[in-house]
Amino acid sequence: MDGFIRLFVDLIKEQGISDPCIFVQKATLQIPGFFRPTKEWDLLVVKDGQLIAALEAKSQVGPSFGNNFNNRTEEALGSSVCLWTAFREGAFNRTVKPWLGYVFLLEDCPRSRSPVAVSEPHFKVFPEFVNASYATRYELFCRKLVRERNYDAAAFLTSEEATGLRGVYDEPAEDLTMKLFAKALTAHVSTYVDTGAK
Repeated sequence: MDGFIRLFVDLIKEQGISDPCIFVQKATLQIPGFFRPTKEWDLLVVKDGQLIAALEAKSQVGPSFGNNFNNRTEEALGSSVCLWTAFREGAFNRTVKPWLGYVFLLEDCPRSRSPVAVSEPHFKVFPEFVNASYATRYELFCRKLVRERNYDAAAFLTSEEATGLRGVYDEPAEDLTMKLFAKALTAHVSTYVDTGAK
């Protein structure tokens, strides 16, 4: 996902945010949490002592789609709840509401596109999950992250193993595209270009 992070850095800089405010190195990516001491993000924008944006970029390549799906959903939800609760409790920021983004890239292969059975020993699952592939489940997950306001924007991408490293990817959902994600990110960070870096 490093290529996507570099793209986001370039877009942020194009809005007038200077290099000292953009953090991508591992040692600089920790911010306070509420349920745990800190959380490491993939990209941070910190300006005038306030968190402007935080971004998480994740991917999954088979074969363990089932276990990884559960881990990824729990991780992304936990990270957002931890951040927003820490923000509410004053762990960072005086006035600025941070922008939170999530990008997910899934391997496009027969296993990720095939219907998956659900277990319903006691209660029925929500109908959108019945016979949904892992690709559909991830799309639903990214959309729900935004609709439930866990994240301000999300992008869902798929890519085949043979072409993915060359930058070839698909966007299965028109509401979860890189273009929309980038527009949301740049619109937010551009608001803070005139405050001066510290």
